[in-house]
Amino acid sequence: MRVKDLSLRQDPDVRKELALLARGCDFVLPSRFKKRLKAFQQGQAGCLNAQVKKEEPITPVLSESIPKFYFPRGRPPANLNIDTLISRIEKIFSQFPNERVTIEDMGKVAKACDCPLYWKALLFLSAGGDRTGSVSVHKFVAMWRKTLQTCHDDASKFVHILAKPGCNYLEQEDFIPFLQDVVNSHTGLAFLKEASEFHSRYITTVSRHEALKLSLLNFDSVGVLPQNVALLEEVEDVNQLTEYFSYEHFYVIYCKFWELDTDHDLYIDQRDLAQHNDQAISQKMIERLFSGTVTRDKRVLKEGLMSYADFVWFLISEEDKRTPTSIEYWFRCMDLDGDGVLSMYELEYFYEEQCQRLEAKAIESLPFEDCLCQMLDLVKPEVEGKITLRDLKKCKMSHIFFDTFFNTEKYLDHEQRDPLSVIRDETEGQDLSDWEKYAAEEYDLLVAEETANEQYRDGYGNAFNQMEDHISSDASLRTDKRHLFAIPSPHCSLDLDEYEYEEDFE
Repeated sequence: MRVKDLSLRQDPDVRKELALLARGCDFVLPSRFKKRLKAFQQGQAGCLNAQVKKEEPITPVLSESIPKFYFPRGRPPANLNIDTLISRIEKIFSQFPNERVTIEDMGKVAKACDCPLYWKALLFLSAGGDRTGSVSVHKFVAMWRKTLQTCHDDASKFVHILAKPGCNYLEQEDFIPFLQDVVNSHTGLAFLKEASEFHSRYITTVSRHEALKLSLLNFDSVGVLPQNVALLEEVEDVNQLTEYFSYEHFYVIYCKFWELDTDHDLYIDQRDLAQHNDQAISQKMIERLFSGTVTRDKRVLKEGLMSYADFVWFLISEEDKRTPTSIEYWFRCMDLDGDGVLSMYELEYFYEEQCQRLEAKAIESLPFEDCLCQMLDLVKPEVEGKITLRDLKKCKMSHIFFDTFFNTEKYLDHEQRDPLSVIRDETEGQDLSDWEKYAAEEYDLLVAEETANEQYRDGYGNAFNQMEDHISSDASLRTDKRHLFAIPSPHCSLDLDEYEYEEDFE
């Protein structure tokens, strides 16, 4: 409602009074002026009320109208009938005496639960089977019903079943019973089953991860382990599962460690590690590796010794510096003051020894200022002059950056390589990771070396032995080829059975 023009200035009496007021004269408002003033005030108030009525109050959005979008344990399935699933499980248990199932028959129960076959050990232990040697239907149903009600995807179920009671994360020792069952029952590892002294080494290699505690928040960073476990049932050759279970990868890692561990006490010191790859790694970086920055075993700081578990991560990170895990590994080593930034001082600290090693090979090195310009152009840090972990993870040539500062041999390989091939790898990507390429090449070399040694031994024996009965029978044994993935043979009297799993995870 718009009030008609009630301007006081249009009234002649009011104009006269206003003129007197402007001259400083006191005056008494006439009754007409009072009436006009009152009408004017009422009209203005009416306009304000009309405006207030037109402004509709904003109704707050109710929380019920926003659908839930965060499911830390997976999105609940819409059509899951828990009672039907439990009935199917009870039917499987009824096939066994007293409705109790042992670990040998747990595979049928795992399939009834719609779980991968190799979850059988997880389910058995989670239901308390390790205490009695068997699981009753009532205990298992109670455990599985609770799991279905709280966990709605494979990752959350895997963590819930495998973790210790009351924990929502996994530690490396939690994987031991599960992986031991894989070793005992997978057909692709049948040749390893009898060599129990190597079980702990294989399990230590498979259960590798940089995180001390593995929760659902960082579960995707480990290569989606539940999917890899499911593939164990479909793939007979474990070497195709390069994320975790490849025996070839274990073979390469263990043989490399065995070559450095000259006294075969399952620990190596700085002098041993310096021999890796013909002393390619600088001494300053070797010292950083033994400073406790990236190692977990307490003996590193107390006695200056690196365990096999720590060596696993060293070798994988050394041979593939493109992965997020290896970038974090080497960044921590180069970040001397731990401030989260690689300063020019820290880069010069490592590059100084690199120059000395190049000069020892009669190779002229770049001045640090020129090298620094190249590396800054390579990484393109967000803040000028400061290289962060985020910068290196965004950079697709982090391996060139790290090798420039502490690996002489690989630095020279990068310098001599065709720049076009580097750009092509960056744009097109790779079918195999650097680690998978290295492991495949080293495995072929190790197998070829072992085959040549066997042929030499066979030829040496044939040259000095005649065709006698006991000799011919021995020769027939030698003609039976060892399994292609034969385990390394210890060359000392060390009893590996005395070596405890837990030592790798302290």
